[in-house]
Amino acid sequence: MRKITFDLETKNSFQDVGSNDPADLDLSVICAHDSEDDQYKHYFENELGNLWPILEQADILITWNGEHFDLPILNKYYPGDLGKIKHVDMMKEVQRSLGRRLKLDTVAAATLGENKSGSGMDAIVWWNNGETDKVVKYCIDDVRITKELYKYALANNSLKYRDNGTIKEVKLDTSHWEVPVHSMMTFTLPF
Repeated sequence: MRKITFDLETKNSFQDVGSNDPADLDLSVICAHDSEDDQYKHYFENELGNLWPILEQADILITWNGEHFDLPILNKYYPGDLGKIKHVDMMKEVQRSLGRRLKLDTVAAATLGENKSGSGMDAIVWWNNGETDKVVKYCIDDVRITKELYKYALANNSLKYRDNGTIKEVKLDTSHWEVPVHSMMTFTLPF
């Protein structure tokens, strides 16, 4: 089963574009882990053509808040609809069980004992300062954390989070996460 865990960063913020629609934001970089070769890679906007075939061949896309944020931004650049590929948005899974959204950093700290290396706003500042290496490193860190949380959730059917100083557990039904769904995505693959 080919799993692609990914995260993206933007060049601008909602305040910059005067909108709360993620599709109005501009991509700076997308970072991904491909289970097929166990590699972390990054793609800038002009390299997205190299990413599309990888996503199209995935059995599962794995994100944190990807359904609301990452996919709408990517679909702005993609010639089809990436929403047709099976997607596990772990933030949505947590929200479904807990009844509220949690930040990646909150769950990573309680579950894995580590914090994120920055924030999306930091990434915008770094991008605008020409510090693209910092943006890529931060984005890959988020992908690695998301991948590790996915692995933990599959093994334990739960994730942890801190609430008012107390570490709590949120139970998750992961039984459907790796059930294959066959979809033929060939918008960018040669025939």
